[in-house]
Amino acid sequence: MLERTLSSRRGNSHGEGDEDILNDDESKTKKQQYILFRFTNRFSTYLSRNGSQCVLCGATALILLLIFSLFFTSRNFVCISSSSFFKPAARAAFFGLDGLDSDFGALGVPCCRSKHGKTVEWTSKDLLKGLEEFVPIYETRPIKNNMYGMGLDHSFGLWFIARWLKPDLMIESGAFKGHSTWVLRQAMPDTHIISITPRHPEKYLKKGPAYVDGNCTYFAGKDFVDFGSIDWPTVMSKQGITDLSRVLIFFDDHQNELKRIEQALKAGFRHLVFEDNYDTGTGDHYSLRQICDQFYIRGGGHSCFKDSDEARIRSKRKEFWEKAVDIEELCGPGEAWWGVRGYMRDNFNHSNQPISYAQHFQNSRYVESILDVYWELPPVAGPSLTHQTRYDPARAPIPIVEDGRYGLFQRLGLGKLDNSVFNGYTQMVYLQISEQ
Repeated sequence: MLERTLSSRRGNSHGEGDEDILNDDESKTKKQQYILFRFTNRFSTYLSRNGSQCVLCGATALILLLIFSLFFTSRNFVCISSSSFFKPAARAAFFGLDGLDSDFGALGVPCCRSKHGKTVEWTSKDLLKGLEEFVPIYETRPIKNNMYGMGLDHSFGLWFIARWLKPDLMIESGAFKGHSTWVLRQAMPDTHIISITPRHPEKYLKKGPAYVDGNCTYFAGKDFVDFGSIDWPTVMSKQGITDLSRVLIFFDDHQNELKRIEQALKAGFRHLVFEDNYDTGTGDHYSLRQICDQFYIRGGGHSCFKDSDEARIRSKRKEFWEKAVDIEELCGPGEAWWGVRGYMRDNFNHSNQPISYAQHFQNSRYVESILDVYWELPPVAGPSLTHQTRYDPARAPIPIVEDGRYGLFQRLGLGKLDNSVFNGYTQMVYLQISEQ
């Protein structure tokens, strides 16, 4: 199960077995490439015979060739009508600001480095197949309007990870109305769940839809105990769990993630999922994404120089993406950019402690010393398909369903869902940890 250790580097290309799902899109691409090949071949023959007689027409033909290449070979080309041009996502794609590549120049995405370079064993092909299975399940969710809770992207990610790992016990810290409990239950129908949340989900039943699970132990309401204060050896003994590597923990409690990692490691747990892995400069708690944003990591570190390329790019992207952060928001006193303007936030932003860069750097080195696997969930689909405007795609992995794959988006049933369910992506992350 959880010991299937994880070999290939993180990739975003589709696997060889994707033909069943991707056939239509791929066949169109092949036809386009064939047309381009024939045009190129005939053009080359013409130049070889008449090149010395027609320099001007050769240059004209070369320009036409470039235009044909743009239209026929670009997988991410999106046709934008005048009616949709004023949508932020559409304008961004039109001006080349879609930023789908995770290595986006000055806005490259930092990735926490594991001890041995391992990553997850599942592939983009597995994610696509999982998505095809999950969409009909998601449509049966009891809480249709889960505002302030998980949307489709993270619901799928949690379901997929639990389904793949098949743990003997699932623990969640932060349940809100019970949507995440329901997602875990769909993934593992018979596995026991421990839910830790200050307010019992049943309290929400008085006002509207909520979910309370019959095969769940609740540390909630008057029985609430924080994750870090629970006597885990006693609880594990009561549950008959002897192998802690077969336990999956899901954190959606908006607490300092460094603190939660230390608590989980001390208790002996290895497999963790953090729902809100906020990007640098955003969020209400100190996250893994923030911790690993370091100069020595490719794509990490930031400049507070107002005339820098980064400042220019950030200012431009701020016009299109709600959660994009410009230099004024990123940088605090003394050009401190780590965490949130040099602060380590915790407990829904009720604690806001300034930290030095030296401490921030040491936090990163500590995380690297215990980290076996770090994997960020990609968005379910590209912004031109979902019409999301919240997260900046320049700071996220390549989507499972990339922009331009409208046919695949529709075949998976994603087009039937309300656009609002796609607007809650915050870089959910799966970790595997062990002692230094």
